[in-house]
Amino acid sequence: MRSDALLKHEGMRILSEQLGLVEAERFIALMRREAFDYTEWQRDLFKDVPLDKLLNDAARHRQQSQE
Repeated sequence: MRSDALLKHEGMRILSEQLGLVEAERFIALMRREAFDYTEWQRDLFKDVPLDKLLNDAARHRQQSQE
């Protein structure tokens, strides 16, 4: 498991690469400003993804992170 500092660093790097620095900062500001229920958001985010795909993706991610 990554440390909190490493997770924040990697998360910001990924957001910046995908959105650009300004949009990444804007995304973070939006997330902090709104009342946010992570469990509900995650449920909606993955509602159309079959469980077997989620499990396979999680297993693949675990294997890659251990290499």
